Amino acid sequence: MGGISVWQLLIVAVIVVLLFGTKKLRGMGSDLGGAVKGFKKAIADEDPDKLKQEEKSGDDELQSGQPLSHQKEQTHQDKE
Repeated sequence: MGGISVWQLLIVAVIVVLLFGTKKLRGMGSDLGGAVKGFKKAIADEDPDKLKQEEKSGDDELQSGQPLSHQKEQTHQDKE
């Protein structure tokens, strides 16, 4: 009724291949794949750095027993 059948998808695929050609479609596919791969790599590279910073700030809080924001206020007051 309202769905797309397999035959309709095949007809659209044939029209797209006829319009663009297989060479151009292959190039667009490889460009898209490279972009996705680069995006995944950027996401993976960013996460470990962020986790290290969060762990370090958490360790600082544990050592003094006070939140990091209070530690900064106390060091600022000590300097005055």
